[in-house]
Amino acid sequence: MSQSSPHFNVEKYRKDFPILKSKIHGKTLVYLDNAASAQKPTMVLETMQSFYQHSYANVHRGVHSLSEHATELYESAREKVRSFIKAPQKEEIVFVRGTTEGINLVAQSFLRPKLKPDDEIIISTMEHHSNIVPWQIVCEQTGAKLKVIPVTDDGELLVEEFIKLISPKTKFVSIVHISNSLGTINPVKQLINISHQHNIPILLDGAQAIVHHPTDVQDLDCDFYVFSSHKLYGPTGIGVLYGKKTWLDAMPPYQGGGEMISEVTFEKTTYNIAPHKFEAGTPAIAEAVGLSAAIEYIQQIGLDNIARYEKQLLDYATQQISQFKDIKIIGTAKQKASILSFIFDHIHSHDIGTILDQEGVAVRTGHHCCMPLMNRMNVAATTRASFAFYNTFQEIDVFIDALKKVKEIFLS
Repeated sequence: MSQSSPHFNVEKYRKDFPILKSKIHGKTLVYLDNAASAQKPTMVLETMQSFYQHSYANVHRGVHSLSEHATELYESAREKVRSFIKAPQKEEIVFVRGTTEGINLVAQSFLRPKLKPDDEIIISTMEHHSNIVPWQIVCEQTGAKLKVIPVTDDGELLVEEFIKLISPKTKFVSIVHISNSLGTINPVKQLINISHQHNIPILLDGAQAIVHHPTDVQDLDCDFYVFSSHKLYGPTGIGVLYGKKTWLDAMPPYQGGGEMISEVTFEKTTYNIAPHKFEAGTPAIAEAVGLSAAIEYIQQIGLDNIARYEKQLLDYATQQISQFKDIKIIGTAKQKASILSFIFDHIHSHDIGTILDQEGVAVRTGHHCCMPLMNRMNVAATTRASFAFYNTFQEIDVFIDALKKVKEIFLS
């Protein structure tokens, strides 16, 4: 039997997301693929449309009114992000295409020039491919080596093993804040403190965390923090790299082109200051404006309120799915975000996803760009339901009923 949350007006917020009224195969959409990408509220859609209709021009350097206004909106978005993650200075906010580009920027611009053969980079078993492959590339380029923190069967990082991995050759640590495939909330503040005790810089992949809990980069004291707009109810094509100003000022540009320069001659180019030296070319202007609107929308609801409600959804879904004796949840850490991954005995995850889609339920199936983690958990793939604040307990009931239909079809 479904329930409700008397302190969270989910029906009010659902009205802000037009896509939730969609029909899939004749059934009302139940969107449980939020960890892959979240839907967009009307406030974001209308803000971006208004920008294109009334304020669009290229930013910076233009002296005409439209360009000045567009620049003001773009830089206001940077300030909105700074305030949202509590960074000390606006200059520490670099707009990138997403989490992936932010990690690649740090790998190539910050770390690669520092590495020598046999130096070491530490990541964890639960990383997304975007927090594995860039470091592998850097290792191939420099002769450095990748070290990996193991995880428990429950999907929790073994902190004591992390400490053992640290050596005088360790030059960098890059860890996911919240696992996209397990929902595990890592003890990142502890990991940061340990890293800094050894004078090792650390990056946090905040792609999942940014949308579920308040983020304070000063309190965390991380050196770099990256996240994407599209998981934060904003548009695709833009993300954020936060970096401590001392690091950003010392880093060379990642790409060359317009905007990232101060002066260019055929003999020499002088680069712009951070963050502009990392934003070559015409930026994603409308997307930055849309991200700003998404942050404003989220702040109106309150991330603490969202976190409490999403935990209720996760607890209810976990309780309901645990009634299936032939379903095993993958990822049972004590601290979890609203992500539920599971396997269904002898049924391929793609088949599960297909049947659920016929019932109007959208979930993600496969390895979730975490193939090493899937290998560690001894599974080829999982089915993942991920919940957002616009989901309801009634939708979880529809999801559970759809799983019963899966069982009827494949296990009867």
